[in-house]
Amino acid sequence: MNKRLGSMTRIVLPAALALAVCLGSSCAKKPTPPTKAPEKKAAPATPAKTEAPKMEVKPMPVADTSKKEAPQPTAPAAAPVAPAPQPAAPAASGAKMVPLNIELPKPMFVGTPQDLKVENLEKPLGKPRPPFLAPEDTVNLAKGKAVKSSDEMPIIGEISYITDGDKEAADGSYVELGPLVQHITVDLGKPSELYAIVLWHYHKQPRVYTDVVVQVSNDADFIKDVKTVFNNDLDNSAGLGVGTDKHYIETSEGKLIDLISQGSPKARYIRFYSNGNTSNDLNHYIEVEVYGKPVQ
Repeated sequence: MNKRLGSMTRIVLPAALALAVCLGSSCAKKPTPPTKAPEKKAAPATPAKTEAPKMEVKPMPVADTSKKEAPQPTAPAAAPVAPAPQPAAPAASGAKMVPLNIELPKPMFVGTPQDLKVENLEKPLGKPRPPFLAPEDTVNLAKGKAVKSSDEMPIIGEISYITDGDKEAADGSYVELGPLVQHITVDLGKPSELYAIVLWHYHKQPRVYTDVVVQVSNDADFIKDVKTVFNNDLDNSAGLGVGTDKHYIETSEGKLIDLISQGSPKARYIRFYSNGNTSNDLNHYIEVEVYGKPVQ
């Protein structure tokens, strides 16, 4: 028993001693490992400075002075109110212009007819005609003057009615000529400077007379020295040439033909053509007035 215990002691004691030595050395404070300095992060590499791309400066184009630019459109100005139409200055220099005194007959109808389907028809003013300016001392040269007609035997009335000063539309105031193209000729007696013509065909009812042509001349036969001052014959059916003037509705004001704007022609004879009307094929005349001054 003691022998076994002694053997065990010899075995256990050295083992315990070795274990104690080991524990002692392991329990000794281990030296703190040196603190490793934190590594500095390398600053990101600064990219090489690049130069801003150079902008190519192109030379300004030189304007080509050989070509003119089209003018730029500008906003249209407000349209001014158109004044009453005035005639051109008369040929006589320095003449005083005054309103022409035209005595008008009483109107026979009121309003504008709506059923007259006539090509190239003048639109009615809807108000009195503006005063017409003419040189001072202008007179009606046709008053009481001789008249000739292509129809020597009128259906109604006398040729002399045309210059007798009566402008009314009542029976006994007008002359009625036959159908087709007819004309009358007024003889002023001597060459005169003409400023205006006023013509009344028939104004008892609204009508439009067709192929109305007015000519002036110093030749009684109208073969030479002829000037056409009005023509609304659109198809040359009267054989005097195609006209560009408008058709018009007969009224008590008559048709005023401006001769000042046409150079105030000098003539002795005035001829009037017509070719029926919108009511029938006949031709009518109430009065003709020719305003001007005899040539001195």
